[in-house]
Amino acid sequence: MIVKTAEFITSAVKPSQYPESLLPEVAFAGRSNVGKSSLINTLVNRKRLVKTSSTPGRTQLLNFFSVNDRLSLVDLPGYGYAKVPAAVRRKWGPMIETYLKGRETLKSVVLILDLRRTPGIEEKNFIDWLKLYQRTPIFVLTKADKLSKTKQKKQQVIIGETLRVNLAELILFSSKTRQGKEQVWASIERTVCNEQNEGI
Repeated sequence: MIVKTAEFITSAVKPSQYPESLLPEVAFAGRSNVGKSSLINTLVNRKRLVKTSSTPGRTQLLNFFSVNDRLSLVDLPGYGYAKVPAAVRRKWGPMIETYLKGRETLKSVVLILDLRRTPGIEEKNFIDWLKLYQRTPIFVLTKADKLSKTKQKKQQVIIGETLRVNLAELILFSSKTRQGKEQVWASIERTVCNEQNEGI
């Protein structure tokens, strides 16, 4: 994917606030502070299109971005141990589930995991959601540069076994070295093109 333009469209919490369904969409989900914003910024060759923060739970809305006026990327709120009020966290589940369930233009969901962590119940529940609503997952394991090649492979195997996912489906990624960037784009293009039978 050659990214020529990338811009913020809008933020939303409910379907009436979503942008008009004109572009195929790919959503990005993951535990708080997993590197979701850094992944999106790396994919679109921008440093600050998506605001990054060391504070977990900074993203509390569905944020829509347009790429080349052909594709929409959607940044979903992170889950897990975010330091935000419990009342806010309780709203995230229904907000995300409503989007996953009803958004007709959603083609796939990039599920982002920290390569250094073993997936927990939140990740398993999220995958169950994706299966329930027949959403195609793309698995990306971030922060690969923080581990040696040997440990990368070891963790990849552990994560694959934990989630019962084929190793070939787990993309190793680093926003620092850009490892895996082309693989992520290839997976996104494949899922979108398979449904549209055309390029993006």
